[in-house]
Amino acid sequence: MTPAAKLRPVAVIGGGPAGLMAAQVLAERGCRVTVYDRMPSVGRKFLMAGRGGLNLTHSEAIEPFLTRYGAGAARLAPLVEAFPPSALIAWAEGLGQATFVGSSGRVFPKALKASPLLRAWLGRLRELGVEIKTRHDWQGWDADGALRFKTPDGETAVSPDATLLALGGASWPKLGSTGGWVDVLAGAGVVLSPLRPANAGFDVAWSEIVRDRFAGQPLKGVAITFGRVRVRGEAMVTRHGLEGGAIYALSAPLRDAIGAHGSAKLWIDLRPDAKAEELAAKLALQPAHQSLSNRLRKALHMTPLETNILREAHGRDLPSDPAALAQAIKGVPLMLCGMRPIARAISTAGGVAFDAVDGDLMLAARPGVFVAGEMLDWEAPTGGYLLQASFATGMAAARGVLRRLETGVVQ
Repeated sequence: MTPAAKLRPVAVIGGGPAGLMAAQVLAERGCRVTVYDRMPSVGRKFLMAGRGGLNLTHSEAIEPFLTRYGAGAARLAPLVEAFPPSALIAWAEGLGQATFVGSSGRVFPKALKASPLLRAWLGRLRELGVEIKTRHDWQGWDADGALRFKTPDGETAVSPDATLLALGGASWPKLGSTGGWVDVLAGAGVVLSPLRPANAGFDVAWSEIVRDRFAGQPLKGVAITFGRVRVRGEAMVTRHGLEGGAIYALSAPLRDAIGAHGSAKLWIDLRPDAKAEELAAKLALQPAHQSLSNRLRKALHMTPLETNILREAHGRDLPSDPAALAQAIKGVPLMLCGMRPIARAISTAGGVAFDAVDGDLMLAARPGVFVAGEMLDWEAPTGGYLLQASFATGMAAARGVLRRLETGVVQ
């Protein structure tokens, strides 16, 4: 326990992974921690992530792992290295939640959901004396520098020795992350990048056939290329367009291209494990009198969705020549005409610029106030990278708070 931190009051605003991790670190070092959250309960987006199995992190080597954070990689790298995937796995298992590595290299709790982990975590926080106050909507600071909260019982103000903000981005606002903090911090002189959707679906002007018959069906085992980047995985057809892991992996450059040019063209390889010549040879073996859809189904096991995607991209009259048809299968162009709104995105890009915080993630414009999680200007694809960085920045900001308290400084 750090004597300088013992019983020092610290406010953590935001009860997601970054905020709760920060609260645990601070409480373990003797701080008197109160977590404030605007929702009736904490960890709501964390629980939503658990619906897909709760992909905590990824098992790949740390060098390629760190490259997943794009433009923010240089600033995030030392924070993730200080709390790497192995540490996150050990933390989960320390709460009684065993983990396993899936076939894709992703790491999941064996329970394949978030609720057991969250219950164990909240139990640990209670043991540490962390107080959680829900239905406390942060409004900023009053004239004396106290934190202002709107509550069901009226407005209240508190003056902790340090504050850690972990309010999330602006995706899935019904779960608590509304991005309402942007105006507060901008008014305080904090440098911000505009919030933008990340890991979101994209709009395609589907024909009525695709929109009505195939929405909700997956394109499995495809390769999607945009620019020089090729991603293997799955994409889901929706009434609006496309979403899914392979699309999310390309969401940042696709979003930027649409922002610059109004649209973006990607290419789908429906049979990435076979060369065009191999596909053509199989197609040539089919009787010429068969319908094209039957030839595709019998020769290449193509689904009705895949056949209609081919027609969507290349026209209703697909080439009958096996070589030309094989080339069409290997390169299916689709024009994306927009991105789904930020409220429907999995995560958020933009936020507090790294130039606005010091190495401890403290705001230069507001000494004694630290920032963690999705509020910071970074983004990453799905696959465990999002939660890993949220936990790691929560850990880093908490350690920054402790270093400041050790100097005897209060905000």
